[in-house]
Amino acid sequence: MAENIKVDLELDLRGLLCPLPMVRVSQNITNVPIGGIIKAIATDPGSLADIPSWARTTGNEVVKTERADKDITFFVKRLK
Repeated sequence: MAENIKVDLELDLRGLLCPLPMVRVSQNITNVPIGGIIKAIATDPGSLADIPSWARTTGNEVVKTERADKDITFFVKRLK
């Protein structure tokens, strides 16, 4: 459950269009320690493909995705 995930950095990416949500997560991943979590809240449906794809190709992990109305919340764990 998201309530049990310790978040190290929260990014409000609402209103940004593809590929900016993924770019902002990418730019900020080194701002959390290895094992740390970024909580990224986006509204662009394209981020549902972009952020998980970016995580796979960079060796990081989307540990949880939540949807509520237009908000899409990603919990991205830095693995390296």
